[in-house]
Amino acid sequence: MCDNPAKAIELARTQNFDVIFSDVVMPGKNGIALLEELKAQGVASPVVMMSGQADIEMAVQATRLGALDFLEKPISTEKLLVTVENALKLRRLETENRQLKQRLGKHEIVWQGAPMQRVMAQLERVAASETRVCILGETGTGKELVARTIHERSPRAGGPFVTLNCAAVPAELIESELFGHEKGSFTGAAGRHIGKFEQADHGTIFLDEIGDMPLAMQAKLLRVLEEGEIERVGGDKPVGVDVRVIVATHRDLEARVREEKFRRDLFHRIYVFPLVLPPLRERREDIPALVAHFAAQVCAQNGWKPLAFSAEAIQALQSHAWPGNVRELRNMVERLMLLAPNGEVDLATVQVALPKGGIGGVSEAVAFSSGSLAERVDAFEREVILAELKRSHSNVTLAAKSLGMERSHLYKKAEQLGIDMRAIRREQESVPD
Repeated sequence: MCDNPAKAIELARTQNFDVIFSDVVMPGKNGIALLEELKAQGVASPVVMMSGQADIEMAVQATRLGALDFLEKPISTEKLLVTVENALKLRRLETENRQLKQRLGKHEIVWQGAPMQRVMAQLERVAASETRVCILGETGTGKELVARTIHERSPRAGGPFVTLNCAAVPAELIESELFGHEKGSFTGAAGRHIGKFEQADHGTIFLDEIGDMPLAMQAKLLRVLEEGEIERVGGDKPVGVDVRVIVATHRDLEARVREEKFRRDLFHRIYVFPLVLPPLRERREDIPALVAHFAAQVCAQNGWKPLAFSAEAIQALQSHAWPGNVRELRNMVERLMLLAPNGEVDLATVQVALPKGGIGGVSEAVAFSSGSLAERVDAFEREVILAELKRSHSNVTLAAKSLGMERSHLYKKAEQLGIDMRAIRREQESVPD
């Protein structure tokens, strides 16, 4: 119960109410003006207006302003209960709708510029086919999101979409994870386990970081791709599976083949349609749309009111290197919204939140990004090497010496991390003595 319109507005802004009942005639501010203010403040609670001096014009005005109902006094208990029930139903439906939009929004690819336009055009063409797709890109560029989108736009959209991160599963367990196992097939196998391939039957399986799959497992995967059947660990008969395979990696697969760390025959099986995702630093024109998208997600997840980003804040975000790519930007948006004063993310907030250069110019953003420890270590090592090469003016010999490595070891490490050393060597050779 509240007899002060100003206090009522403050309570509605700071607390959640299933339904708000408001009289029309009140001291200080009438109910119609209060209703208008509540809606202007973004209050989502249903509002029911009441009056002993009601007329049709007043009821129409209240409805246009967003009132759920307009009750004429005296109000019967039966009418009051029906109104409350309707308000609760509306509230529940709005909540369910918001949650549904939130879930759908998680799987939406957001883009505006030419780099992603080319990717989306390729995605549309390949999605309708059964072609195997190999998604290439740095950590955090959205490879799983692209794979899911291909599945959802394919004839298999009604089937399951099953994922496995090959780098996150121990080598001794990956066969069981992919193909399943029978009861008693090894210590701890207390029952039959259905693997990822069987789970994905008539759908799509997404094998992330396939470049890190152990060689022994690569041979078994090749057999599945060739014959369309798997065999559970400890099983004695093959099981047919109808699965579309999409793979992804941040590594240079061709370099892995040359190093004999990836089977050449498997490479040709999965590298049918390569889809290269640009890093965020090469699609800066998408950042304003991505920020708006992530901000809406954060607000929906936390029940917050919309928060604006100033033009200067957006420009500062566009100028950042984003070594963690889209994943890092998503985390930064949430951090900025927590730090923002007065309902707006301004330039000062961004300057406080953006990571400063670390040792040797390496960004601290890697430490705050999401992902497995191996992914973060790879991202950090990549930044260290690139920073050292920049400091040594692309002199590979000097960079290797500074890092305490043999020149050949630096080349090998760089290839593992997707650094184009050939381009760096060409740059070095083009500099006159």
